[in-house]
Amino acid sequence: MKAASMVLAVLMLTAFIATGSDAFATEGKSQKSEVGMQEVHDFMKSCGHYFLATVDGNQPRVRPFGTVAIYDGKLYIQTGKKKDVSKQMARNPKIEICAYDGKGKWVRIQAVAVNDDRREAKQFMLDSYPELKKMYSADDSNSQVLFLKDIKARFHTFTGESRTVEF
Repeated sequence: MKAASMVLAVLMLTAFIATGSDAFATEGKSQKSEVGMQEVHDFMKSCGHYFLATVDGNQPRVRPFGTVAIYDGKLYIQTGKKKDVSKQMARNPKIEICAYDGKGKWVRIQAVAVNDDRREAKQFMLDSYPELKKMYSADDSNSQVLFLKDIKARFHTFTGESRTVEF
């Protein structure tokens, strides 16, 4: 069941990117939200993994991610600078994220990824995910943390009305 949920999330995200949909601007209720960041963080964290999409030339690329944290008043993710995803975000920082809870609720997130090379930000993420310390260090040249800005997060259910928060 969990694999089917992940496949569904990938298919929805890929279709969204491929069609160039601007559904965030036209569907459902939208609101600016001070608590939106915490809500998005908590939902993503409860899902365990989410799918992050980038653009590679004219081809969307989607892969699972598992890191999310709030640091310094911003929503952060983590990766390695040697990975293709890092190179893709450097060329085009616009990303999409889809997280599905396996129970009929999901969030689609539209954002801009901004690199943060501060050692403190890297260390915070590594402290939040100690298992990453086997692969990364706050002082290495590979560890990368990015904060998300210009976020539009759209919460959905199969049976209910969708809702958008922006922060």
